[in-house]
Amino acid sequence: MRLIFLGAPGSGKGTQAVYLAERHGIPQISTGDILRKAVQDGSELGRKAQSIMQSGGLVPDDIIIELVRERLVQPDAGNGFILDGFPRTIAQAESLDAMLGEPKAIEMVLFFDVSEAEIVKRLTSRRTCSQCGKNYNVLSDPPPATGICDQCGGKIIQREDDTEVTVRKRLQVYEEKTAPLKSFYSAQNKLHLLHAEQAVEHVRSALDALVARL
Repeated sequence: MRLIFLGAPGSGKGTQAVYLAERHGIPQISTGDILRKAVQDGSELGRKAQSIMQSGGLVPDDIIIELVRERLVQPDAGNGFILDGFPRTIAQAESLDAMLGEPKAIEMVLFFDVSEAEIVKRLTSRRTCSQCGKNYNVLSDPPPATGICDQCGGKIIQREDDTEVTVRKRLQVYEEKTAPLKSFYSAQNKLHLLHAEQAVEHVRSALDALVARL
């Protein structure tokens, strides 16, 4: 299966992508992970991306698309994959279609529908270990009262991009850049809506039911 998960930051698409990838033995692929690995490996594209990011710029489409292309030809993606958070723009979506071609085209696009109020609540409640990156949530999965991660002993913090002002800015950018993808994939009859404000287990069940159609 070849899937795309779309949704605003905090919509829960990453959590469900990990679940579905493990269940079906296919990779969950996110551009963030690809970029970090390319930089860590010191590849040519990784060095270019690192230079741009260090100067405060956004990594351009051509580099992102080439990194995705390199990732999709790796053996573990031969039987399918889940693209988590890519494409982010219509231009990236068109490049992806051209890259894959009809025989290996995207089969289904799942949009994780969550209200802005719920996303703000989720992200501003998130706390993160500064050392290992483990996430907690003061509402649903509170961190230890000591403020120390129970996994690695690191300090638990609220990330700068999880404050309300920053979250609302991120959602505004998302609406401007990424939301039009719903129309793009709807026109291809590939878009399916998931009501992602439900409990994780309910979202998971709905997800399983959708992909069972493939």
